[in-house]
Amino acid sequence: MRDLNENTITQAVIERFALTPDERLKQIMTSLVEHLHAFVRDIEPTFSEWEQAIQYLTRTGQMCSPVRQEFILLSDALGVSMLVDSIVNRMPEGATETTVFGPFFVVGAPKLALGANVSPGMEGEKLWVEGTVSGNGYRIADAVVDVWHSDAEGFYDVQRDDLSGPNMRAQFRTDMDGRFFFWTVQPHFYPIPYDGPVGDMLQATKRHPFRPAHIHFMISAPGFTTLVTHVFVEGDPYLDSDAVFGVKQSLISSFTHEVAGPAPDGTEIGASWRKLQYDFVLRKT
Repeated sequence: MRDLNENTITQAVIERFALTPDERLKQIMTSLVEHLHAFVRDIEPTFSEWEQAIQYLTRTGQMCSPVRQEFILLSDALGVSMLVDSIVNRMPEGATETTVFGPFFVVGAPKLALGANVSPGMEGEKLWVEGTVSGNGYRIADAVVDVWHSDAEGFYDVQRDDLSGPNMRAQFRTDMDGRFFFWTVQPHFYPIPYDGPVGDMLQATKRHPFRPAHIHFMISAPGFTTLVTHVFVEGDPYLDSDAVFGVKQSLISSFTHEVAGPAPDGTEIGASWRKLQYDFVLRKT
């Protein structure tokens, strides 16, 4: 134990965890040491490079605040968040696929009646969203449907100083037929925060920070696993290069162009508008 070298140190470290009472923690720490040491052996970093790595992680921690979690952003940008999501949410055939939660969910969004406008006063193309929630072979009444998305310029309400309260977000409950529907504005692609260490990594590796346009959905009902997902806008230029690797083919949908005239709820629209129709299927708990 006094003559450790690059060939013996890994096993020596692992043996220090032999008395760990929590078997799951012991498994995690053992695997962490094995993979971390293998990584170091693979790249053979110089002391200068290792110091740079430590400084990078330090800056990442210093960037975190009550309203920003740079480590989660780093996890997203390295594809780790989506890997964890894919492992945890191995969905049965027919169930709607999940994707990353994202940083812009706000607890306590306005509870609105079906057909309401979730983006009052916001500029952009009018968008009618409708769909159903099903599970275990039947429509689910009274399912909770949380929605949130960016505005026509790619900003969420929490990023805008000119908004006095929640906007472009709401909570609905499905009707007796498992349906939901509401008005909003067409979302736009946007960049993840890139003024910190994650942005430095993106710039150094010639990666862009953009996410394709999408609407977030979080849907829950008794007896079913809560679904966290997005619906992405078909044709968006960043579908094949999402900065956080969150796009899945089944979650891409057509936000159709509709001509001026009566909308599904009978409203007369004097200009062209958009429509999204998407049906969600929940996984039985």
